[in-house]
Amino acid sequence: MPRIAFLWRRVCALGVAQIVSWGTLFYTIAVLGAAMRAETGVGELWLFGSFTAGLFLSGLVSPLVGRQIDAHGGRRVLASGSLLGAAACAVLAAAQGPISLLAGWLLAGVAMAACLYDPAFATLHQIAGLSYRRAVTALTLFGGFASTVFWPLSQYLLDTVGWRQTFATYAVLHVVLCLPLHVASVPAGRGAWERTPAVDPDAAPRPHGGPTFVWLAAALSLAAFISSAIAAHLIGLLTATGLSARDAVLIGSLIGPMQVAGRIMEFAFTRHVRALAMGTFAFALMAGALAVFTQVHGIWIVALAFAIPYGWANGIMTIVRGTVPAELFGHRGYGALLGRLALPQFVLKAVAPFALTLLFAVDPQRAYSPYALLLLGLLALGAYAAAVASAQRSRS
Repeated sequence: MPRIAFLWRRVCALGVAQIVSWGTLFYTIAVLGAAMRAETGVGELWLFGSFTAGLFLSGLVSPLVGRQIDAHGGRRVLASGSLLGAAACAVLAAAQGPISLLAGWLLAGVAMAACLYDPAFATLHQIAGLSYRRAVTALTLFGGFASTVFWPLSQYLLDTVGWRQTFATYAVLHVVLCLPLHVASVPAGRGAWERTPAVDPDAAPRPHGGPTFVWLAAALSLAAFISSAIAAHLIGLLTATGLSARDAVLIGSLIGPMQVAGRIMEFAFTRHVRALAMGTFAFALMAGALAVFTQVHGIWIVALAFAIPYGWANGIMTIVRGTVPAELFGHRGYGALLGRLALPQFVLKAVAPFALTLLFAVDPQRAYSPYALLLLGLLALGAYAAAVASAQRSRS
């Protein structure tokens, strides 16, 4: 397998672009949303509904994005994502009402499909060769700092220049930083996996469908649902158990650093562990953490015992999403495969906060909601085990 020159410099460049892309397109609404509603006069339902519509659209276009990467390489797609991200931020900066806000978030959805993790994973798959898994892990280490950087940055800019100038600044960042990084760091054309024969039996192409694909898509989508639901409602769920709001915020703030810690551990100590085994570990750890979550009952040390393994599982799950499909299906057409897998993940991620809100209507005390999340975690673990078993049967 030919090595790509300056691979780790390319990974670092893509990583910086990931921080900016996630920070400006995905995380801004949490900080700027209230100010946007107040000035444009739209309701919370419309604002977050528009953001959800953007996530839906991101899922719908992800398979097309993946096919474009397979056909032409990642440079064109990632660069287009930066231009679309700039356009989305510009439209949001100029938004005057519900229609322009919706247009801005729909543009942001298309941009996310073209420049966040999945297209970056597909691009790395083409250029990193046998270093692909470690390159993916390194890239997710960068992405894990997006909220750490951009939540305080967005708050600072909101307080100093307002939300419109904040989005205008982010539009400029996409053009002057992300676009050059994508153009400079990604070689033109398709990558080496697409031009050379497989280097081992596990790299041989296998059909991207059948029961294995369905089970894997179900497992990853359920994990995405859980992650999105907990991200939106964790503080409320913890305070409903009897924790103080201060303790709940402290516990919640630990999950992000634990995600990064999990990725560092994966990068440093699991070089010789197969991605399939790490997937089993991640899904089992998530289910175990959710089991602990059902027993918090206002005890902060139990909540801590939930947050640490849950953060680790969430961090490793991102790597699993980018590496396990290669072991199950081989390396051919990898961009299209990741795009097809991303579609249900984006859909469930988009509906998860609203779906859990509906559950709260019949569970106002939040007594049974943690058990519902645990059930989903067990189903995700079972679906992943079924995907692995199905792949093994198809090879025998």
